[in-house]
Amino acid sequence: MPILNRNGVKLYYEVHGSGPTLLMSHGFSATSAMWSGQIEALSATHRLVLWDMRGHGQSDYPDDPAAYSEDETVADMAAILDAVGAPTAIIGGLSLGGYMSLAFYARHPERATALLIIDTGPGFKQDSGRAAWNERSLGTAARLEAEGLEQLSGASAERRQSKHRNAQGLAHAARGMLTQRDATVIHLLPDIKVPTMVLVGSRDTPFLAATDYMAAKIPGATKIIIDDAGHAANIDQPAAFNAAVTKFLATLN
Repeated sequence: MPILNRNGVKLYYEVHGSGPTLLMSHGFSATSAMWSGQIEALSATHRLVLWDMRGHGQSDYPDDPAAYSEDETVADMAAILDAVGAPTAIIGGLSLGGYMSLAFYARHPERATALLIIDTGPGFKQDSGRAAWNERSLGTAARLEAEGLEQLSGASAERRQSKHRNAQGLAHAARGMLTQRDATVIHLLPDIKVPTMVLVGSRDTPFLAATDYMAAKIPGATKIIIDDAGHAANIDQPAAFNAAVTKFLATLN
C-alpha cells in the first residue's frame, strides 16, 4: 500500500475504488482498519481513501512531541489528498477523525465538497470545558506510558482491535492531537456551507448532546442516529451505518 513521506514523517494510506474522493479518518488510538467493514460499500461508488494518523498503525511514530498537533494532522490530510490527485474531496471521520475533519474544513473550505461527522464533538466554547477535556486527554497519555498498549483492552471496539507499534506515539498524539487549544471548530459550525451528515450511535451517550448541537448549528445538516450502536457505530451496526452513509452520498451526485 502507498506511503507518503511528509517532511520526514511516513504516512500510511490506501485507496479503494473509483469516483468522487472520500477521505475517512479514524479515531484516537484506532487505525484505518476500523473502516474494513465499509470498504466494499463505500468504494462501490467512490474513491475511498483511508489512512493512519501519525503515531498510529502503520504510519511513523515521531520521537519529537512537537510533531503531533491539530495543524500537523490537517496538513497530513491535505498532503494525502494531494498525493492521490484530489483537489477536493468529501471529508469524514469518527471521533478524533471527525473533529479533525471539521478542523480541515476550517482551514481548507474550498477543498471539502461535503462532511461526514461521526460520533464526534465540536470542542468547547468555554475554557472550563476544554480544560476538563484536556485533563482527561493528558490522563490517557499518562496511562498509555504506564500501561502500554494494554491500556486499550477495555476501550471501545475501534480501539480494541487496532494494532500499533508502540504506546509512546499514541501518548504523544493524546497530548498533541487529542487535546484542544481553542474554540475555532465549534464557532465554525454556522458557517459550514457544504452538505453535512452528523451521525451517532444511540448508545454513545457522551456524544449525543454534541450531535444534537452540531446538527442544529450546521445549516441543513442531516442527522442520523444508528440504533443499538455505541461509539464505533460503523463497527457495532455496519449494515445500518453503510446504508445511512451511502444514502447520504447518493444525494451529493
